[in-house]
Amino acid sequence: MSFPSIASMLEAAKTAQKPLYTVICEDDCQENNYSPEASHRQIAALWEAMQQSSEQYCASDRSNSGLIGGDAEKLRLAAQAGALIGGTYLLRVIEEAFKVAECNACMKRIVAAPTAGSCGVLPAVLIPLTEEKELDTEVILQALYIAAGFGQVTATRANVAGAEGGCQAEIGTASAMAAAALTHILGGTAEQCAHAFAMSLGNLLGLVCDPVAGLVEIPCVKRNVIGAVNAVSAANMALAGITSHIPADEVIDTMGEVGDTLPASLRETGLGGLAATPTGQKITEQVLHHEE
Repeated sequence: MSFPSIASMLEAAKTAQKPLYTVICEDDCQENNYSPEASHRQIAALWEAMQQSSEQYCASDRSNSGLIGGDAEKLRLAAQAGALIGGTYLLRVIEEAFKVAECNACMKRIVAAPTAGSCGVLPAVLIPLTEEKELDTEVILQALYIAAGFGQVTATRANVAGAEGGCQAEIGTASAMAAAALTHILGGTAEQCAHAFAMSLGNLLGLVCDPVAGLVEIPCVKRNVIGAVNAVSAANMALAGITSHIPADEVIDTMGEVGDTLPASLRETGLGGLAATPTGQKITEQVLHHEE
C-alpha cells in the first residue's frame, strides 16, 4: 500500500471526495495490479474464512500442550445462565475472541489480522455485530478494507510482529484495526475511524510479548479478548465525539519506538514477563516433558 501515513490516507479520500474504503481498495488494486473485482473477491474470502474459524470451534478441542481449549464454551454457558454482566453484544465479543484464538492454538484455519496470535480480535467485534444488526455483507467488507488500510500503514511505519515490537504490535494493532472497522460500520466518519484507531492503539502501548513455553497460548488467547473489548471501547469513544489528543501516525510511531526499547526477553522469546514466573517456568517444564 502506497500510503505512508494515516493522514495521507485520509487526505486522499477527502481530495477525491470518495469514501475511505474506496480509496484504500483503489490503492490496493493499483499497487498489486488487481482488478476491483479481484480485490473484492479476496477481501470477501477473508471474511468468509473469519466466519468459518468461528463456526469450526469445538469446545472439546485442546491444543497440543493441553493448555488451551473449552474456555469460549464456559463463557457462553455462564452468559446463558445470566451469571455475567456486559450486555449481549459485549459478551458475544468476548466469546468470539476466545473461539477464534482457541482455534488458532488448536491448529485450525484462521485469518492473520494482522498476525495469527491476534487473529481473534477483528472477528470478535464483527461477527456478533452482523448477527445483532443483520448487516449487509458489503458493509462488513468496507470495514475490512478500512482495517487493512490502517494495519498496512502501521506495518510500514512501525511493525506488527511480537518478536520485533512486543504484543502491542500484535494485539495492539489488531485492536486498533478493529476499532476503526467498527467505527465505520456504526456510521463514523473517516476522521472518527482514525481517532478510534489512535485511542485503541494508545491504550495498549507497552504491552509485552511473553508467551509461556514459547507457545501462542498463554497469555495470548486472553489478550485477544482484551484487544477486542478495547476496540469496542475506543469505537464508542470516537462515535461519541471523543478525540485522540495524539494523532494516529504519532501513536504508531510511538508504538514502534516503544517496541525498539523493549528488552529481548519481552519480545516473544518466552524468557521474561509471565513466562519467567515460577508458574510459567513450571508450565514450560511440563510442556517440554510432554513433548518428550
